[in-house]
Amino acid sequence: MILSALAFYLFAIILVFSGLMVVTARNPVHSVLFLILAFFNAAGLFVLLGAEFLAMILVVVYVGAVAVLFLFVVMMLDINFAALRHGIKQHLALGLAVGIVLLAELIFSGTALAPQVTAHIAQAGAAPAGATNTQALGAILYTRYIYAFEGSGLILLVAMIGAIVLTHRSRVGVRRQVISAQINRSRAETIEVVKVPTGHGI
Repeated sequence: MILSALAFYLFAIILVFSGLMVVTARNPVHSVLFLILAFFNAAGLFVLLGAEFLAMILVVVYVGAVAVLFLFVVMMLDINFAALRHGIKQHLALGLAVGIVLLAELIFSGTALAPQVTAHIAQAGAAPAGATNTQALGAILYTRYIYAFEGSGLILLVAMIGAIVLTHRSRVGVRRQVISAQINRSRAETIEVVKVPTGHGI
C-alpha cells in the first residue's frame, strides 16, 4: 500500500505540474507536449484505481488522436520553427528527462503496481464475480448512468452540427463552391461558341 501511495503522489504531482504548464507555456508546441504528459499521468492514476480500461482508452484516444490533432492545429499557426530548432540542444536535457519519467512510470505501473492493484480490487469487490473491468464499466454506464451518457452524446452532436453550420455559412468576400448552382446552370451560361475567321485572332 505504501508503494501505491507513493505512486499516487508521483502521478498527481506530475499531472498538476503538466496541467499548469499547458496553460502557462508561451509556446503552443510545448503546451501540446505537456498535455500529452498530463494524459499519461492521468492514465497512471486510472491504473491505480484498477480501471485499466479507462487508462488504455485515455492513452489511445486522447494521446493518439486528440493530442495529435491539436499538434496539427498548432503546426498551422504562424510559428517560427527555425527558432525552435535553434534551441533544441538547449532543451534536450529536459526532453530526455521527461521521456525517462514517462518510461519509468509505464514500467513502474505495469510491473510493481499491478499485483497490488489487483489484490486491492479483489478485496474491495468492485466488479461482480466473473466480470471483467470492461464488462463492469459497461454495465454501470449503460444502466445507472444511461441518461448522462445519452446527454453527453447529444451535446457532442449539437457541437458537431454547430461546427458544420459555422463552416458552411456564407461570408462576404469569400468564394465558396455551391454544387446546386453549378448543376442548375443553363448551356448559355456555361458555354460560349465563338466563330473566328480564318487568318484572324479572337
